[in-house]
Amino acid sequence: MHSLIVIAHPDAGSYTHAVAKQVIAGLQEDPQNTVEIADLTAEGFDPSYTDADYRAFRDGTALPADVVAEQARIDRADLLILIFPVYWWSMPAILKGWIDRVFTNGWAYIDAEGQETTRLLGRLSVQTVAIGGATQHTYDKRGYAKALRTQIDEGIFGYAGARRMGLDLLLPLDDASSQAGLQRARAIGANLTCATQEAAGV
Repeated sequence: MHSLIVIAHPDAGSYTHAVAKQVIAGLQEDPQNTVEIADLTAEGFDPSYTDADYRAFRDGTALPADVVAEQARIDRADLLILIFPVYWWSMPAILKGWIDRVFTNGWAYIDAEGQETTRLLGRLSVQTVAIGGATQHTYDKRGYAKALRTQIDEGIFGYAGARRMGLDLLLPLDDASSQAGLQRARAIGANLTCATQEAAGV
C-alpha cells in the first residue's frame, strides 16, 4: 500500500510533525507499505487560487503545473492522510488552498449542467488527523467536532467519492494527553493497512 501524507504546519519541530512521524511509524510496521510526504510549507506550495486556476475550471484550459504534480502524487497513492492543526475550527489556509486548487472538476469529480455529479475518487481511501487546542467537551458542546466531519469528510471527500477511513481529533493539552495522542497516532497508522484493504475489497 502506498500512502501520501499531507502535513500543514510551518514548524518541523511541532506536535503536528511529531504526530506525522508516529503515523508513518505505524504504517511502516508493515514492510510492504511505502510513504510519500507532502510537507506543504517546506515545499513552498502556493495555496492561492489564481486566475489560471479559475480559467481551467471555467474554460477547461490546462491546469497549472504545480496542480498537475499534486494530482499525480495522489494518483500514485492508495491512501491519502491529512495531518494538520485546527485553526479557527477548520484546517489551515495552506491546506484549504491545496484542496481548492488540486481537487478540480474533471479530476476529483465531474459537474455538468443538467447531470448528476460524477464522483471520480472512489479508488482512494482518506484518513484525517486533526490536532486541536481545546477539550473534547468544547468540541462536542459547540458542535465543532461534527462541523469538522461535515465539511471535510462529507463536503470534500464524500463529494469526490473517496472512501473515508476516519477523522481523528487529537487534543494534546498536557503531557499525558500529548503522549496519548502520539500513541493514538501510531495506532492509526498501524491500523490503516488492514482497514484500507478491507474498504477496497482486497
